[in-house]
Amino acid sequence: MHKIAVLALNSLVSFDLAIPCMIFGLVKRTEDKDAYSVYICSETKVVNAGVVDLSVRWGLDQLETADTVIIPGIADLTLPISDTVIAALRVAAERGARMVSICTGAFVLAEAGLLDGLRVTTHWREAGELARRFPKLTVDPNVLYIDNGQILTSAGLTAGIDLCLHIVRLDHGSRVAADAARLAVMPLERDGGQAQFIVHETPSSATTLQPLLAWLENNLNQPLTLDDLARQSAMSKRTLSRRFMEQVGTTPLQWLLTSRIRRAQQILETTQLSVEHIATATGFGSATAFRERFNRLVGISPQAYRRAFNGSDQSTFHKDV
Repeated sequence: MHKIAVLALNSLVSFDLAIPCMIFGLVKRTEDKDAYSVYICSETKVVNAGVVDLSVRWGLDQLETADTVIIPGIADLTLPISDTVIAALRVAAERGARMVSICTGAFVLAEAGLLDGLRVTTHWREAGELARRFPKLTVDPNVLYIDNGQILTSAGLTAGIDLCLHIVRLDHGSRVAADAARLAVMPLERDGGQAQFIVHETPSSATTLQPLLAWLENNLNQPLTLDDLARQSAMSKRTLSRRFMEQVGTTPLQWLLTSRIRRAQQILETTQLSVEHIATATGFGSATAFRERFNRLVGISPQAYRRAFNGSDQSTFHKDV
């Protein structure tokens, strides 16, 4: 039986903890035998999980024999991770255990040095902070999960379900994963490359860039270049790019692109405007360019996004969206 150790740390996001317990607990092998055994383990007997304190039965020694180690999200990213936990994670990874993070659990794997040199993801709201703290990572905030083989990371909340179903599919095939999804009353897994449905918010900590970011938000419909941004900020292009990476965790033009997509998402969610109108309002120049960029970044078409997130009567939508 495949053994899964779920690491519970203080400031635990309880929803993230429940995901692997639920999904892997539903998976059966032949003759109705469980395919996975799940152990919640911790360095301490009691873990703070926000509104509740969690009494934990197993210790860190469970990581020594686990086939898969899962780190759920933590709410307080300022809490230090103990040397004992870091050492246990490194030992588990070195002997070949599959290492998985849900949401901000990626910060724990990164602290252990297990994500260095990898493309990873986390909740979109914390992606910039992850990139700032751990510059050896490539943080992609625009996907649901990333499978690097031994190391897998996911975005927040329901993206953790998608990742767990992906793991079930890897271990036991699509039919078993589909059975688990049906038992959980969940849709079949979304592809990992599909985007998180809300892109970046302007980082409140980006103090020196704040005037420029505000100006950009008011000029998303303009055909802006890196030269335009450097001129507006009164910096060289090199200095501007360095400060963006330090304070925002991405490049100026990538930030501009994701801001345009975020604006387009808001328009799709709240109006019935045509794709041509949205393309002009968000600075893409043409509906074709807008569709291509939106599909590439969000993972679905503007039409599919509108169907999922706009509560208006679908029959009144323009045919070209």
